[in-house]
Amino acid sequence: MLAENYELIETIMLYGGLVCLFVLMGYAVHDVLKNNDVPMIGRVVTYGVLGLGALGFVAKGIIEIIWLSTGV
Repeated sequence: MLAENYELIETIMLYGGLVCLFVLMGYAVHDVLKNNDVPMIGRVVTYGVLGLGALGFVAKGIIEIIWLSTGV
C-alpha cells in the first residue's frame, strides 16, 4: 500500500475513535445525571460543555481540510 493510503486510514480511524469516545462520554454523563437527579440547568450546562468539546474537534477538522485544500 502507498503512504497516502496509510495516512487516509490513520485519519479515518482517528476521527472514528474520537466519535466513539464522545459517544461513550455522553452515555456516561447521561447515566450520572439521571442517577443523581440533577436539575435541568445542570444538565443543559453539562451537555453544552460536552457538545462544545465535540464542536471544537469538528472545527479543527474543517479548518484542516480548508488549509490542506489551499496549500498552506
